[in-house]
Amino acid sequence: MLATKENAAKLSIVAVSFLIAMKVVASIVTGSIAIRADAIHSVIDLVGAIVGFIGIKIADRPPDRQHPFGHGKAENIAGVVIASLIFIAAGTIAYQAITRLISGATVELIAVGIYVTAAAIAINLAISWYMMRVARATDSVALEATARDLTADVLSSVAVLVGLILVRLTGVALLDPIVALLVAILIFRTAFLTMKKSFGGLLDTRLPRPEERKIIACLGKHSGQLVGFHKIRTRKAGSQRYIDFHLVVSKDVSVEKAHQLCDELEQQIEARLSYTSVTIHIEPCDGKCEQCSLTPDICQRV
Repeated sequence: MLATKENAAKLSIVAVSFLIAMKVVASIVTGSIAIRADAIHSVIDLVGAIVGFIGIKIADRPPDRQHPFGHGKAENIAGVVIASLIFIAAGTIAYQAITRLISGATVELIAVGIYVTAAAIAINLAISWYMMRVARATDSVALEATARDLTADVLSSVAVLVGLILVRLTGVALLDPIVALLVAILIFRTAFLTMKKSFGGLLDTRLPRPEERKIIACLGKHSGQLVGFHKIRTRKAGSQRYIDFHLVVSKDVSVEKAHQLCDELEQQIEARLSYTSVTIHIEPCDGKCEQCSLTPDICQRV
């Protein structure tokens, strides 16, 4: 898994570097502000890809004395940095587009720009699809942020392509910066979504409800062995999930039996949710329940 995440991150760095070279040459040849904006976005993509790679490397380090819970949040930090870079890209593109709208726009050798942009879309689409697939398989926040960044680049390139085609068909050069402005709006949206998910891990946001329901389902399978459970707390750091809760058992249950029950629950939860660390606090039933789910006979056998 580690090699897969790292290889995907390395591939994104190489691919984005190649795209930058293509777009810079095309923007110089054609004078297109939209292609230049797209190239600027790719430069920031490259920085984001490097940050994501570093975040993945740090996050996958094993726990140590200073970081007993591991380094998983490095991925969340990388995601926040990447989202910030996407915001900067959107602001830069919007500024250049508005400036060109005010000063006027000219676009030359449009056919070159169309061919280069179409090629960039094909390359970026393949890379972003592959990275998102690996990100979901490995539950990597940093890799997903990079994939979203590249997906935003695909959207911006599609918009640039449409703008160049419209300029060629209509001869209205101002359509080029207008399209660039639309690209900036799309990128702002991507930045917001990336920031929201990455920041959630830094604030120890609870796991999604479908995942918490899986935990409760595991506990429900042992209703004949336990009285109840409460104080379920969940959080996530990078791809690592942390779960803890209080388990109420009969006061007559031995330490050995309680320990076996905890082991079973941990294994079942980890089987349903990958990269999971479970902590269970055992509590004896105080006998004050009006309706106890365990009969005296079951208490003796548990």
